Parts: sequence; C-alpha cells; structure tokens
Amino acid sequence: MGIQTAGTDMRAAPPRDRDAGAAAAGRPLALVRAWLVVVAIMVFAMVIVGGATRLTDSGLSITEWKPIMGAIPPLSDTAWAEAFEKYRQIPEYKLVNKGMSLAEFQFIFWWEWGHRLLGRLIGVVFFVPFALFWAKGWLDAALTRRSVLLFVLGGLQGVIGWWMVASGLVDRVDVAPYRLATHLTLAAVIFVLTVLTATTLVERGGLVGLSSTDGSSGRTAAFWLIVAALAQLFLGGLVAGNDAGLIYNTWPLMGGRIVPVEVWDLAPGWRNLFENHATVQLIHRFGGYGLFAFAGAHAVLAGRGAERRRAGLVFALVAMQAALGIATLVLSVPLALALLHQAMAIVILAAASWHYGRIGRIVAG
Repeated sequence: MGIQTAGTDMRAAPPRDRDAGAAAAGRPLALVRAWLVVVAIMVFAMVIVGGATRLTDSGLSITEWKPIMGAIPPLSDTAWAEAFEKYRQIPEYKLVNKGMSLAEFQFIFWWEWGHRLLGRLIGVVFFVPFALFWAKGWLDAALTRRSVLLFVLGGLQGVIGWWMVASGLVDRVDVAPYRLATHLTLAAVIFVLTVLTATTLVERGGLVGLSSTDGSSGRTAAFWLIVAALAQLFLGGLVAGNDAGLIYNTWPLMGGRIVPVEVWDLAPGWRNLFENHATVQLIHRFGGYGLFAFAGAHAVLAGRGAERRRAGLVFALVAMQAALGIATLVLSVPLALALLHQAMAIVILAAASWHYGRIGRIVAG
C-alpha cells in the first residue's frame, strides 16, 4: 500500500512532461521554418536594395568581382583613391559622370557594396543553419535536396550578378538590360522556392520534410499564376534596365496610340524585345493586363473557403500593383514609387507561392 510500481509510473506521464515532449517534438519544424522565413525576408530586402542600386546608377561603381576580399570596403584615403581611379576607367564615368567628386563616388559605391554584402550575408545565413540541421539529422532527403538546390541557385545568382556588371564595364554606360532582368528574375525564383519550401514543411517520422499534395484542379492554375508573375517581373526588369519608364509617361495610350510607331525600329528585329524602350514598355503594359485578367479569373474560379480567400488576396494585390505601376509611370518613376512597385511584385509572388503551396496539401503519409 502507498507504493507505486514502475508499471504505474510508465502508464501515464505527468501533463507537464507530456507538454514538454510535444514542444520538443515540434522544435525542429519550427526552427527550420523560421530559418527559411528569415532567408526569404533577406532575399526580399536584397531585391529592394538591388532596385535602389539600379535607380541610383550605382551598379558599376565596383569594377571588380572579389567574392571574399570584396567584403572589405576601402578603409583608407589611398584605398578610396584606388577604387575611384578604377571607376574612372570605365565608360560610365567618362561619358556620364566625368568630373564626379570623391564624395559622389562614395555615395554610389556604398549602395553597390551594401548590395553585394547583403548577398554574402544571405549565403551565410542560409548555409550555416542548413549545415547544422543536416548534421543533427533533422532534414529528410527531399528537403535536403531542395536546400542544396537553393544554395546552388544562390551561388549562381552571384555569378550572374557579376555577368550583369561586366556588361557595363567596356562598351556600355550601363548594364545590359536582359542581364539585369535575368539577375532580378533569378532572385525572384529563389524567393519563390524559399517561400514554397517554408509553406509546405511538415514533420513526420522524426524528420522535417515537404508535404505532398492531392493534385487539386486549382493547383495547376495557381502554379501558372506564379509563372505569369515571374514573367511580368522579367519584363519589368527590361523596363528598368532600359530606363524605359522615362518615356511615354501617359496611360492608357503611348503617344496617342495603343502601339507606338517605333516598336520595330531596331535591327535585327529581336533587339526590339530587349533594347527598344518603347517596345519593352509596351510589352510590360500588356503583360500587366494579362496578369490582372489571369489573377481575376483564378479568383472567380477558385474553390470555396480558404482557397478562394487566398486567390482573392492575390488578385487584390495584383490590382494594387497595376494601379501602382500606372502611378509610377505617369509620375516619371520617382524613386520611392519605383521601389514600392518592385517590392509589391515580390509581395505578389509571396502570396501566390503561399496560395499554391496550400492547395491540396496532404500532411500525413
């Protein structure tokens, strides 16, 4: 009497112990998701800083690619003089900024340096926790492969960033528009994959992995909505790369016409799709109309409940983006509005990715 047996102790753990066990079981999932959310936020910031770097014409201020040593900025008057002298050798200085003061150079240098530093920090913030989670055995094979893919894409983004900058160091006074658009779009793809991964995480069998789906009919449309948003972002990159928002600052017509007269002025003809200011603006306009119609149709045809609410949110964001794009154009691309327009494009991708990741999601199995 009064003596508890071992069997009695094993029959039911105290409530406090059960709660602690449940919390410990969910900790890997929470930490992995928090890690991916932080990375996504940093990529979002990277896109905005990159937009500011472009709009302040700062991207060519650093004329070398030093992935490791480039993290250290000039720390002496001599180092600043050397960096400025290298900038003086490129066409942008000779043809656009000749006579620029050291203080003016430092302003554009810090924008580009900050942009590159943020890219390096994203690499560290991604890789270190990933290595830790992998070493602890928290990640299943599918999530490990997805994480490695994201890391490789991040490295590729650095290479493409230099490929973009290099295009403006010899024969041009700015970077090639199609290279800028590629750099921007790859950043957006990395962002989408990161958000999708965070959205579809589950924990099963003691491992954190990716949930499966049931192939719901609305899922295909949601996927193509992401693709359409990425395509529109690429077209916006071409507009930014050509400074095409500084012409035809009227809407809905361009010089009193739906299609301006000079859309095929360049030869060979394919150059118009990438370098003709009127053409890239025209295509971006119609891309926006198409995305608006697609998002609206998807919102109407989406399933009931949460799926329809998510689709409605994406459409509302696309409608806001359309209004913001028109305002940015009509006001001749003020810096604040241009950055807000670019930020909204990433917000749309976040909402569309979350929407796609939740459709037909299967947690168990």
